Amino acid sequence: MTSLEAARARDAADPLRHYRDRFFLPLGTIYLDGNSLGVLPKATVERQRKVVAEEWGSELIRSWNSRGWIDAPARIGAKIARLIGAQPHEVIVADSVSVNLFKLIVAAAALSPDRPQILSEGGNFHTDLHIASGAAELAGKRLDVVERAAVRDALSGETNLLLLTHVHFKAGYRFDIKEVTARAKAAGAVTLWDLSHSAGAVPLHLNRDGAELAVGCGYKYLNGGPGAPAFLYVAEHLQERLIPPLRGWMGHAAPFDFTDYYVPAPGIARFLVGTPPILSLSALESGVESFDGVDMDALWVKSVQLFDLFAALASERCPELQCISPAEPEQRGSHISFRHPHAFEICQALIDAGVIGDFRAPDVIRFGLTPLYLGFEDIWQAVDRMADILDSRRWREPRFAVRGKVT
Repeated sequence: MTSLEAARARDAADPLRHYRDRFFLPLGTIYLDGNSLGVLPKATVERQRKVVAEEWGSELIRSWNSRGWIDAPARIGAKIARLIGAQPHEVIVADSVSVNLFKLIVAAAALSPDRPQILSEGGNFHTDLHIASGAAELAGKRLDVVERAAVRDALSGETNLLLLTHVHFKAGYRFDIKEVTARAKAAGAVTLWDLSHSAGAVPLHLNRDGAELAVGCGYKYLNGGPGAPAFLYVAEHLQERLIPPLRGWMGHAAPFDFTDYYVPAPGIARFLVGTPPILSLSALESGVESFDGVDMDALWVKSVQLFDLFAALASERCPELQCISPAEPEQRGSHISFRHPHAFEICQALIDAGVIGDFRAPDVIRFGLTPLYLGFEDIWQAVDRMADILDSRRWREPRFAVRGKVT
């Protein structure tokens, strides 16, 4: 079993260790929930002060031009593009994941009006399926939901759109974007990927792998802050063919001509809707800039190492927990999940002990592995505290069974 001293030695030799200094990490807390809400970058605090006090406070409306507010969705999208293997003009920041899913589902469904099926995976993150059901109804399509293992065989001449989450939010299973997209294309279908548990953590090469459509979250691994705007990706060859169902003035070809009739903006900009939320966009930009200088392949190497350490320590010291995440790195994302009939109580006891992971109903504890600021000692300490909670049965204290709002 790896010792505490060995974990500390790995931290000292970690080539990514210095990036940890870019973030506020509360003393006494081991934060393993960055796949739900990333930590606060130190640069965000000064950036927010500057936007509020100087740009808004002093320059007022002039900042739309003088401080580049109007260009923020495209500018930040281009920075995210580097992290996901896309061209700068193929990504834009706008709205939420849910809204972007709706826009792309309805727009893509119109490409093949004779194909009635929108296909997705059962157990997918629920907002994806909720949005897909409404979008399918409005587009005159049907939503078919099948088990993960049946997705490939369910593709047919009726399939209009395949909607999948790249990394599953609960167990962390990962689809092969290149293989699945190619299979869908061979069936005549377009594929839409949800990258919410991928962007900023898992290697992504959207252009290389032939991805056509994608959405992603700004407040998880990208550290954009609570409720940060999301992003969407549309491959260059599809941009002029898609007409957004939400036709806001910022997606107009000439938004300041104030015409009554909608003309879509060229390229990815047509997927903008309303006025960009500058305060939240500036926080997201700081979060994305936290990756400046980071080699994404090196980031993934560390993610694999963190997972392997967590899995080995948990197997040795917490044998009653069942790891449900894939052991093979190429088949998973950057979190590790365990099943236990009292997962909720154990999770609450861990939070009480200063280890913040999260619970996913009905019986899963999930720990985010965020290589940009997480260390090997953090993993060792987290498992040590978890073993103590399990060995002492401290999770049985009545206060840990009280369920309020689940984060």
